Amino acid sequence: MEISTTLATQHVSDPRLAEILDDPGFGVHFTDHMFTVEWTPEDGWHAARITPYGPLTLDPATAVLHYAQEIFEGMKAYRHDDGSIWAFRPEANAERMVHSSRRLALPVLEPADFIAAVEALVTVDQRWVPEEGAAEKSLYVRPFMIATDKFLGVRPAKHVTFMVIASPAGPYFSKGPLPITLWLTTEYTRAGRGGMGAAKTGGNYASSLVAQQEAIEQGCDQVVFLDGQELRYVEELGGMNMYFVYADGRIVTPQLGTILEGITRSSIIEIAGKMGHQVEERRISVDEWRDGVTSGEISEVFACGTAAVVTPVGSLRWAGGRTPEVAEAGKVTLAIRQALVDIQYGRADDTFGWMRRIV
Repeated sequence: MEISTTLATQHVSDPRLAEILDDPGFGVHFTDHMFTVEWTPEDGWHAARITPYGPLTLDPATAVLHYAQEIFEGMKAYRHDDGSIWAFRPEANAERMVHSSRRLALPVLEPADFIAAVEALVTVDQRWVPEEGAAEKSLYVRPFMIATDKFLGVRPAKHVTFMVIASPAGPYFSKGPLPITLWLTTEYTRAGRGGMGAAKTGGNYASSLVAQQEAIEQGCDQVVFLDGQELRYVEELGGMNMYFVYADGRIVTPQLGTILEGITRSSIIEIAGKMGHQVEERRISVDEWRDGVTSGEISEVFACGTAAVVTPVGSLRWAGGRTPEVAEAGKVTLAIRQALVDIQYGRADDTFGWMRRIV
């Protein structure tokens, strides 16, 4: 893919950028440039370009605004101590977007072109990648694909746009890796059999927001969803996968099917296995969760995702009850988390071959 580059004539000043990188928050500030490439049946993917970051101009009849034909990815670029910049498993993000594209009837962007787009933008905007320091800062990269057809008929779009934007990021949870409280929703489900639960599409996240709102009203940090058929088996949070550590060393995570195959999730399976844990991918009921935590059979619970990395779970609440409160992250949770971030920031040998150098 040939990429043209038009550099911004006006960009964030160095003093202002230093202020932003000192306290970036999450998804608040955006880099000076963006990547765009378009697709039509006649020309395929074409007009790949990096341009100054700015608003999009969309016709009111643009298909994505009406039928939500949209997918996205989330990944990070990390600056190592020597100043080099690395991406974590971009090939996995590229392959997952292929899967999402097929589920949403969108054209496939080849993984090599996906990676080239990400690397081109990060290279141009490399000054936005924070020093890691003690706060685990990074550059969050958001590739996304939308239907840009100007047409109100219900059919797969014949004009599609793929873009990449980036935003410096601090910890997703400002209080750090401290245990969070989860709310169990029994009214809302996130996905069903044959649905879009395994695709990374905005509709899945939109459907989680009312339940997340309910969780906040109940004094919880996040919501956890059960399966859509029996309302019995644990699936995932609004944006994170789940893990359960048993007292005998086993680790269980809900099996794939109607949940997203998280890049962090799959990485933890390998890290935990290398640490000597038996990892099971299977259905786990909410009763097994509640009873296991209460009896001590389940010693730790944690959630994981690109943005939040690994986050311990303190307790589960539901209408009329809650599990015992956990005040600190467990040893296994912290060990897995440390092993993962040490690889990402270049503090440990990447024996898995996950890191890809960009700059």
